[in-house]
Amino acid sequence: MTATGTTGRPDPTADTMPTPMPSKAHSHPSSHLPGHSSAHPHSPPDPLMLRRAFGCFPTGVTVITTHSNEAVPVGLTVNSWTSLSLDPPLVLWALGRHSVSLPVFETTGHFAVNILCEDQAWLSRRFATRGDDKFAGVPVRPGLHGLPLIEGCSAHIECRMHSRLPGGDHLLLLGEVERVDVLARPPLVYAKGRYHRLGLAAD
Repeated sequence: MTATGTTGRPDPTADTMPTPMPSKAHSHPSSHLPGHSSAHPHSPPDPLMLRRAFGCFPTGVTVITTHSNEAVPVGLTVNSWTSLSLDPPLVLWALGRHSVSLPVFETTGHFAVNILCEDQAWLSRRFATRGDDKFAGVPVRPGLHGLPLIEGCSAHIECRMHSRLPGGDHLLLLGEVERVDVLARPPLVYAKGRYHRLGLAAD
């Protein structure tokens, strides 16, 4: 899946990378393992290796929706969404600065997080591409402030825009949760460039 505003996987938002240990006189056995980066500890990480590392972290998949000042619905696939705080209730997600949706989200006062369920991979692909009408044929209903809510999702989280912060080549958007609707459908999972269904619990 290639989502709008991504860096190898849909909108990764890793804040920090592990700090490499100083080099030793003798190489560590792991430096000879397949896929291990042998770059100097102080050199920038290899972009391909970094993307592979990001891809090892499974995430859910969301479609973030809002509408323009002209009431035109806008939406894009995002997996950089995360819960941030319970008190106050805050969520955070990241939008690539090259995204065509950036101007709308820079000015909108509200947005909705549509957490996709396991049979909605087609919606993830639809909203990850550029198109004139991504909502064509998509069942939606109006939420708070007229936000488009996609039917059949695992959950809807409707938010007021709390703040916007710079985050490298992304814009970080914080939302204060105004309303939640949990539909208890199994969520869609994304890892290593593929969609997955939830398996058996590990505990």
